[in-house]
Amino acid sequence: MTYKVFIDGEEGTTGLQIRDRLETRSELTLIHLADSDRKNAEARRAALIESDVAILCLPDAAALEAVTLVEGEETRLIDASTAHRTTEGWVYGFPEMDLDQRERIAIANRVTNPGCYPTGAIALLTPLISGGLLPADHPITINAVSGYSGGGKPLIARMENEEEESAISSAYFAYGLGLEHKHVPEILQYSGLANRPLFVPSVGKFRQGMIVQIPLQLWSLANKPSVDTVYEVLRDYYTDQTFVVVANSSDAEAHLGSLDPEDLNDTNYLKLFVFGNEAHGQVVLIAQLDNLGKGASGQAVQNLNIMLGIPEGTGL
Repeated sequence: MTYKVFIDGEEGTTGLQIRDRLETRSELTLIHLADSDRKNAEARRAALIESDVAILCLPDAAALEAVTLVEGEETRLIDASTAHRTTEGWVYGFPEMDLDQRERIAIANRVTNPGCYPTGAIALLTPLISGGLLPADHPITINAVSGYSGGGKPLIARMENEEEESAISSAYFAYGLGLEHKHVPEILQYSGLANRPLFVPSVGKFRQGMIVQIPLQLWSLANKPSVDTVYEVLRDYYTDQTFVVVANSSDAEAHLGSLDPEDLNDTNYLKLFVFGNEAHGQVVLIAQLDNLGKGASGQAVQNLNIMLGIPEGTGL
């Protein structure tokens, strides 16, 4: 059987990556619009309705509009924007989040693709909170650095073109320092946390790749878990998962000197590390991923496969 897929916003950073992953697949037919029709509501509506699944790679306002264009129609949607991440009735598209999430995605008409930072943070926090190792009301700090492609075409231009009036020449900068980052509600809703985490994102002068870090003082927890216990909870939670890998002790030890955010670029893998010091009762949990892979386009393709009943690793 051949399925029709429309990428609304295929010329954007995420859309291009999804198109590259889908255009050679024989079981899929991609619906394309002429350049002149990409912002034409009627042309978009026709393409959305014709598709079996449409993937929205749009700014939030345009994604909200796209949903109104298919009201009453059978088109299934995957939204890669932030518009519906915490909206009731939308299924969160992180298949490995819990045992039932794949089934929810498989039967859903509306799937919201997770953000890149939340994918890493939720992957680290959810097993520890649901397993009772980390109290839901524990104060959490999340530090993260992403490649500049996460900011889309405007930031890419500022980082790559020094002739731009607003060009950025620094190798690294922090942002979101008003502590109102749009990903925080998403992290709060799906991680199991009872209180807002303190989230400090930053951007490095590399195109793609990401590291998300969560430091924990194990001595401050009532059950005072060991470093090994933290590792074992994460390892057991993601046993038999293809795309979420928990680094073993030798792998973590090999990265003590440095951990490169670009290691998983152009893959759909998410790798979790537990770096700990038992004597001090401290750990740093780290998620490593491609912000355009498991953090965006790759995860969208994985969700598409699940929704269509295709083996979820196809094309990844």
